[in-house]
Amino acid sequence: MKKRVLAVILGAVMTMSLAACGSSDAGKTSSNDGEKSYTIGISQFAEHGSLDNCREGFLEGLKEEGIEEGKNLTVEVKNAAADQGTAKQISDGFVSDKVDLVCAIATPSAQAAYNSAMNKDIPVVYTAVTDPVAAELASEDGTPAGEVTGTSDKLPVEEQLKMIREMLLDAKNIGILYTTSEANSVSALAKYKELAGDYGFTIVDKGIAQTADISLATDELLAEVDCLTNLTDNTVVASLATILDKANKQNIPVFGSEIEQVKIGCLAAEGLDYVALGKQTGKMAAEILKGEKKASEMNFETIIEPGFYVNEKVAENLGVTVPQDLADEAVERFTEITK
Repeated sequence: MKKRVLAVILGAVMTMSLAACGSSDAGKTSSNDGEKSYTIGISQFAEHGSLDNCREGFLEGLKEEGIEEGKNLTVEVKNAAADQGTAKQISDGFVSDKVDLVCAIATPSAQAAYNSAMNKDIPVVYTAVTDPVAAELASEDGTPAGEVTGTSDKLPVEEQLKMIREMLLDAKNIGILYTTSEANSVSALAKYKELAGDYGFTIVDKGIAQTADISLATDELLAEVDCLTNLTDNTVVASLATILDKANKQNIPVFGSEIEQVKIGCLAAEGLDYVALGKQTGKMAAEILKGEKKASEMNFETIIEPGFYVNEKVAENLGVTVPQDLADEAVERFTEITK
């Protein structure tokens, strides 16, 4: 009973304090100088370079718009460790805490956040979602499914196939590992299969359900292909070191989907800059927090131009010659493998 009485008293004090500050917005408080402050929950599906870069860029984008952690922004970051059940628990917790906005990084976290925040008047801004339409976060014309919007890391599949053909003139079979429950991966795989024939390739795919499946699936796939190309599949990317180790032992190139994968040992990628993607997302979130737009009024956005990244040390190890025209176009060329 004492606890209940104390809670009532504290609640009354908080209400009076908020009234004194002149704040009437749910979930928002005011700092001592009268400036609004915000609380954001960041739900990241897995810990790996590309998603970490998204988070970093997201906070940079907010900062550029005047919303900065430690000043007028409180951020709570939670990682689902590539578990969809955990992603749901995280988003439920953020909704229970009545944060001002949820930033969801990667498709499973975005889906979980939207389902948790639906009808709760808490906007969701996502990033690193390959296909928001397939994930049922947006309609075919890009219109948000509700108070949810963000940025897509849709893969430049045709550019990737063209680049692989230029680098591996005799290759026929491209292997792709993917998680069968990740909508982004299923969508990207379908696009690869649609376009592969135009460049003289056949796609050989192996689906997995969990991290434990990766080792065997990789062994089976390497026995059938001339190279691998990586998607933005979170479970697969989190185990990329294992895949690269197996592929290197057989002298089979692995192509990445973004800069971090090339740094750690993929041969090359027509990929995205995930810091830039995150920054774009942060700027969208700032518009929502400031009340300039509602999430439901903002179609999802994409990065239009991919960049070519190549690891010259990997090329040397594999005995692959990087065509000069590609090398000249590279956004970045790495001369070592980052562990």
